[in-house]
Amino acid sequence: MSVFDDPGLFGRLWAADYDIGNPDPTYAVAFLADLADGGPVLELAIGTGRVALPLAERGLTVHGVEASEEMIAQMRAKPGGDQIPVVVGDMADVPVEGEFRLAYLVFNTLFNLVDAERQADCFRNVARVLSPGGAFVIETFVPDPRSFDSDERVQVWAVTEDSATIRLHQYDRPAQRFIRQTITFDSAGVHLKPFAMRYAWPHQIDEMAQQAGLRLTERYADWHRRPFTADSPSHISVYRVH
Repeated sequence: MSVFDDPGLFGRLWAADYDIGNPDPTYAVAFLADLADGGPVLELAIGTGRVALPLAERGLTVHGVEASEEMIAQMRAKPGGDQIPVVVGDMADVPVEGEFRLAYLVFNTLFNLVDAERQADCFRNVARVLSPGGAFVIETFVPDPRSFDSDERVQVWAVTEDSATIRLHQYDRPAQRFIRQTITFDSAGVHLKPFAMRYAWPHQIDEMAQQAGLRLTERYADWHRRPFTADSPSHISVYRVH
């Protein structure tokens, strides 16, 4: 199955290594806990629980959606990980019942939905499960055309005496999409880890939210609530029901 058609592929390939090198979630957790205001929380693409578990430790009721059973297994192996209910499914469908004070998608995960229609579906379905006054929070990078000024990129990722890893990107700029292949060569052979994203600019994300009945109420450059400017490389955006 193509990387563009299989929502669980990323987790199957990366679950074992996912926590290595990821940002410290401390400030994200504090930000999200403040918005949750004690209410139930839904994390889309809950992954290994790096954000959900600290929220649960603060006393919040956390639910999750995750396409990869391998990711869920990593979370279940952590203290408290077996206490968080998770639905296995596509996050764009938001396959849960009930009302949530807060739903969130962090670490560019919105872009893991690799076409605009599925991203829009995600916003519509989140709006369906938010309680009155509830919030939907996303964290994504702001696309920088300078990083994809050509259709292909090749990067040396890691080199040791026993292995070498390179990353290759191919961009489809009209579709705002890229496919990335991480290739490792070692004594056991050649190992491939494909990945794809459909990126969007903040104003495009705002349009999807508006079409779903959500409005932008806050936008920051980071989890510290620093002001968002035209030069900010990422954004934390908070949407609420109209």
